Amino acid sequence: MLDLTGKTALVTGIANNRSIAWGIAQQLHKAGAELCITYLPDDRGRHEQKVRDLVEPLQPSLFLPCNVQNDDQVTAMFEAIKDKWGKLDILIHCLAFANKDDLSGDFSDTSRDGFSLALDISSYSLVQLSGAAKALMTDGGSIVTLTYLGGVRVIPNYNVMGIAKAALEMNVRYLAAELGQQNIRVNGISAGPIRTLASSAVGGILDMIHHVEKNAPLRRTVTQTEVGNTAAFLASDLSSGVTGQIIYVDSGYATMGM
Repeated sequence: MLDLTGKTALVTGIANNRSIAWGIAQQLHKAGAELCITYLPDDRGRHEQKVRDLVEPLQPSLFLPCNVQNDDQVTAMFEAIKDKWGKLDILIHCLAFANKDDLSGDFSDTSRDGFSLALDISSYSLVQLSGAAKALMTDGGSIVTLTYLGGVRVIPNYNVMGIAKAALEMNVRYLAAELGQQNIRVNGISAGPIRTLASSAVGGILDMIHHVEKNAPLRRTVTQTEVGNTAAFLASDLSSGVTGQIIYVDSGYATMGM
């Protein structure tokens, strides 16, 4: 039985009730984990209140701002976790961003600033958060990130985000090699296309979903709950021998040639 009772989990990247991170947080809570939920702060506080209201049923022990481009904020977040729990068992990394203009058109027209921004938020942030989390994972731990097929194959209207996901997947492998000596496992979930706030920036997302529904072995796309179930498995002792892996939760679509 999957049981996370007594485990502490940091979940990043919840934007609304369509977020994959929301599906993951629900399944971790269901399994008994104690949660720290983060939000991306904005000047008017609207995003904070929206996420706070959404996650209230999960009764998170901590609710903290997290802008990974603000080093002081990241440091303060982990200090708050240390003060509250003294340790961390699970890190869920669901962070990605690219300028919309860099997701379409000719890839060779990607700006230097746009390239750097996408790699910083979508890829480097895993290195950044893992580096801070490892000191708190004194009993070992599990780090899980989200990736997509566009990191290994060309996907229309994905462009620079595909490069960011490719880098993210290599981060998983290098971090797994480093942190395994501390019994910290690092894995990625490559989810099928799901309608989320982030995916809405990808042109033709509905066409992508319909294509998967038509061609995937299961003849459907996946849900946030299904991705959440896999994340909970990777966070638990049931996956104690799994690290450095990219697990596809996409109704089998990645296995198809045509």
